[in-house]
Amino acid sequence: MDEVSAARESKLRSIFKAVTYRIAGTVTTVAVTFAVTGEGAIALAVGGIEPVVKVFVYYAHERAWQHIPIGTIRDLSARLAAPRRRPSESPPAP
Repeated sequence: MDEVSAARESKLRSIFKAVTYRIAGTVTTVAVTFAVTGEGAIALAVGGIEPVVKVFVYYAHERAWQHIPIGTIRDLSARLAAPRRRPSESPPAP
């Protein structure tokens, strides 16, 4: 087994991590809201609304990033075929 496949995670693990991260974020939101307002009911209401709102915010964020080319590799096969050079080397003359 090579290094790349050894480092991959299962889909179930990724889903589990996403769910536990979302739970941690919601608990944090409830705690911060309670600390600011001192009202348990308000903190729980915000904590109940927050995950729903953030699903839509995340979706909009992902769709917006589909239009931003920063950090994307448009043609992987061309990039892999290109010879590697050190940052200090100048590009080959045409």
